[in-house]
Amino acid sequence: EYALVEDGDRRLIVAAARLRAVLPDAPPEAVLARFEGSALVGLRYQPLYESREWEGVETLAFIDGRSQSVEPGDAPPRRIVGAEFVATDDGTGVVHIAPAFGEDDYALGRAEGLMFLEPVALDGTLTGGPFGGRFVKEADPDITADLDARGLLLASETIHHTYPFCWRCDTPVLYYAKPSWYIRTTAVRDALVANNQDIHWVPGHIRDGRFGEWLDGNVDWALSRERYWGTPLPFWVCAQCRRTDCIGSYDELAERAGLDTPPPDPHRPFIDDVTLACPDCGGEMRRTPEVADAWFDSGAMPYAQSHYPFENQELFAERFPADFICEAVDQTRGWFYTLHALATLLHSTGDVPEGISYRNVICLGLIEDAEGQKMSKSRGNIVNHWEVLDAYGADALRWTMYTAGPPGNSRRFSPEIVREAQRRVLSTLWNTYSFFVTHANIAGFDPASAPAPEARTELDRWVRSELHQAVRRVTEALDDYEPLEAARPIADFIEQLSNWYVRRSRRRFWKSDDSADTQAALHTLYECLTTVAKLIAPFTPFLAEALYRNLEAGQRPGAPDSVHLADWPEADADAIDEQLSRDVALVQRMVSLGRGARSRAGIKVRQPLASAVLIPRSTAELDALERLAPQVADELNVQRVEAVADAGDRLVYSLRPNLPALGPRYGREVGRIRAAIAAANPRELVATRRAEGSLALDGFELSASDILVGVEAAEGWSAAEDAGYSALVETALTPELIMEGNARDIVRQLQDLRRSDGRDITDRIFVSFSIGDADSVSALRSILETYGTYIEEETLAVSLD
Repeated sequence: EYALVEDGDRRLIVAAARLRAVLPDAPPEAVLARFEGSALVGLRYQPLYESREWEGVETLAFIDGRSQSVEPGDAPPRRIVGAEFVATDDGTGVVHIAPAFGEDDYALGRAEGLMFLEPVALDGTLTGGPFGGRFVKEADPDITADLDARGLLLASETIHHTYPFCWRCDTPVLYYAKPSWYIRTTAVRDALVANNQDIHWVPGHIRDGRFGEWLDGNVDWALSRERYWGTPLPFWVCAQCRRTDCIGSYDELAERAGLDTPPPDPHRPFIDDVTLACPDCGGEMRRTPEVADAWFDSGAMPYAQSHYPFENQELFAERFPADFICEAVDQTRGWFYTLHALATLLHSTGDVPEGISYRNVICLGLIEDAEGQKMSKSRGNIVNHWEVLDAYGADALRWTMYTAGPPGNSRRFSPEIVREAQRRVLSTLWNTYSFFVTHANIAGFDPASAPAPEARTELDRWVRSELHQAVRRVTEALDDYEPLEAARPIADFIEQLSNWYVRRSRRRFWKSDDSADTQAALHTLYECLTTVAKLIAPFTPFLAEALYRNLEAGQRPGAPDSVHLADWPEADADAIDEQLSRDVALVQRMVSLGRGARSRAGIKVRQPLASAVLIPRSTAELDALERLAPQVADELNVQRVEAVADAGDRLVYSLRPNLPALGPRYGREVGRIRAAIAAANPRELVATRRAEGSLALDGFELSASDILVGVEAAEGWSAAEDAGYSALVETALTPELIMEGNARDIVRQLQDLRRSDGRDITDRIFVSFSIGDADSVSALRSILETYGTYIEEETLAVSLD
């Protein structure tokens, strides 16, 4: 709806919805009429500037959907048209159309047969009228002033919005309609969409999202560029009759041009000198001066690299389509599209066997700085990659790129992130390798002759199960082109190998009373390290090569000289024990909780405690903890471990609703849930939550995460709880426990002294203590009498004086 409004000595037409915004002081009686916008369509109007003021500017008009020259007197009259993009959230509801300078305007001009006036030259200056020769942006203030002086300006304002600037000279870029050569890709739009369904995209949402939507809205491909360098377009046009021929090969060109051989250089300016005779009128045909869009070259790469279809047809058939390509998300409108478009176009003519150019594609997000901002030289937030490589190595940089986030997401980058990746994963792996080499040399371990152990400990069987599960997960993820999902199991396994298997097996690697057990541990660790070297090779090729050459190449008969020539590892299904993996994961969880309970009590791990109590969530877990209690006792440094279904009076629960989770689902009903939780028996509610994972309360179905559980231990205990699992440690310290803790402290201090003194791991040492008072001497004697043998064994001490 529009309104005719009297505003002083003039009458204005504005959209009714914009009346108050445009004319806030207009009284109701100023509105002379209201009518639908359709009543205005077709009316003629007097333009702000007449086209005749642009003397010398070619007058064009849209005829049959194309812009063509017309005599000034034959130009279509100025008239009002309707368009869907006219909105009422700003402006007046009335807009001026400039078909030469906007996509919507251009489309409307073609549809309505409007005048197509282009009063701006290619250098951005106005070509005529009162502002001729001025750059359009510089002329804006004078145009505004001119309209105001003529009484044609209602209001002026500055609108702040994103606008493109040339990255070379930092001047505004103008949208400008120009004649161009097009490939009519709209003719194969359905095939483009259908063929896209045969491509495996990572991440998957790109297929029907960003890329699929781009194909759905496909427009003809503007192929030509007005540049000097580039692939010259092979179109020869007759200067007289405008016949146009597309030349399909150099041999055809030589034949048409009457040359003995094709032109020696098919680029400009040489190719522009080749002329043809027009078959229709006998006139001279010259090549159109434009070159091809550079992305056309990129899309033609699969064919051009084999000079297909002129030769190498069999070689091309073997290579096409590509198994895999990878680029950033901006290539959905660049390389990804042009590859796909050309394959579809050529497939529709029978020139290629499949309508896709690639079977799998990883579409990467863009790299941002540590604050999530786009990197830019002008902002000064770019990272010098050479400095990162020099500081942390190529492998750490590669690993960071693979693991910083899912492929399609933007990822933050900084040297600190690379350093952390190096520390947590690569250094941990290298330190584990160094540990193995040291102890393998001491024990005389020879991988070429060492047979597989006849008997393995549960710890060996567990780490081999974890290893082969990792092999299976990594292989499946790489088969699906999911690099992040492939890297994660490797990192997780390295962590488990170092901080659980090696740490818990440390005594086995150097004790001399059971060489078979030591050899079994070394054999197991060797298998883990050589397999990880192969798994990590695609991610960190240099580290993997160093590990492999030192451990396997030259050590095992028939082993390839490089990890990159070795066979990919295969998962051994017989080695995988998923129940054992779950049991050890449960132990690790309870150990973490037990350490949390220790931390809350302020008791260091080296201080032995009398007991720990573990409360799992199921009977099966209870059985597993009872079987593996010695491992928990060893990790928590307690003398006794008890696994129970209920801690009894040793633990007091406090419950409260998880409001962020419940609020969006239940709204005002949260009050009833809060009251029901307060009225429930905490111990019974926790038991139900632990056993079933969910519970019904006053008609509400609540998950385990809907209720937050706080635990308070009784006097003499410290507790920690997470997701229904609880652990308690007894905090009372007897003189005997304190003495044992002091013995462990002595071991730690002596080991620190060994390292700081540069002692070899096999060096024997003599230990003497110097103590100033009699009471301390007496206490030390008691410790040595009770734990002297333990201290000597742990530190390889010959004597303790």
